[in-house]
Amino acid sequence: MNAFAWGAFAAGLAWSAAAALAVMLVTFAVAVRVGVHRIVDVAWGIGFTAVAAVTFAASTGHGDLVRRLLVTALTALWGLRLAVHIARRGRGHGEDPRYEAMLAKAPGSRNAYALRKVYLLQGALVWLVSLPVQAAQYVSGPPSALTWAGTALWVVGLGFEAVGDAQLARFKADPAHRGAIMDRGLWAWTRHPNYFGDFCVWWGLFLIACDSPEAAAVSVVSPVVMSLLLTQGSGKRLLERHMADRPGYAEYAARTSGFLPLPPKGSGAAPS
Repeated sequence: MNAFAWGAFAAGLAWSAAAALAVMLVTFAVAVRVGVHRIVDVAWGIGFTAVAAVTFAASTGHGDLVRRLLVTALTALWGLRLAVHIARRGRGHGEDPRYEAMLAKAPGSRNAYALRKVYLLQGALVWLVSLPVQAAQYVSGPPSALTWAGTALWVVGLGFEAVGDAQLARFKADPAHRGAIMDRGLWAWTRHPNYFGDFCVWWGLFLIACDSPEAAAVSVVSPVVMSLLLTQGSGKRLLERHMADRPGYAEYAARTSGFLPLPPKGSGAAPS
């Protein structure tokens, strides 16, 4: 059984929390200066990358080097790709309607409310969701089949995210598709290929931590929380509520799987 460095891991948790907090505070300062809080979405991927890098440094001399390098690289690739994609998508746009609606209800200062309800909350979620990335770096012993299975699942997830995002961007870039519902490529198999990709990425990273039962036990909350966020929180449910009144969306939802990729249904099927 692979040993787990509990003491070093506990100390590393503090360093990772500081890294997540620093990313969010710097992002908040930039957002206040430019007057747009939507840039916090860019900080989401950067925060995970920062946590992975800080944990890699903090775990020196403890976990297996191959696993440490692997989990750090996978997290950074996912986080930085997501950050760049969101930055490009939001370039030239004003405030995100979600944040505008939230901040309109602020009882006092909009910026102070945003700091509490958006930045600090997202920083805490980055720390919590990244637990498999942190725990995996303190696992000794060479990577097992679980590590490579997790890596394969991560590859599937990143592929769904990247391909789905690229397909949607090309679709929206065509003026002929203005106002239309994207129902091609991966979007014909699932209404949320990017969210399904996130789901695979984080269950894959969790599998890498499963080389140690202790690391698995302490970090299983991460993919569970991410799955709930994607399906019941700020992901699928919130987006579909926003899309519900779009012409053609009800028909699209009736024939297309709500999350897991499945062949399109007949036009008379009930939405999932």
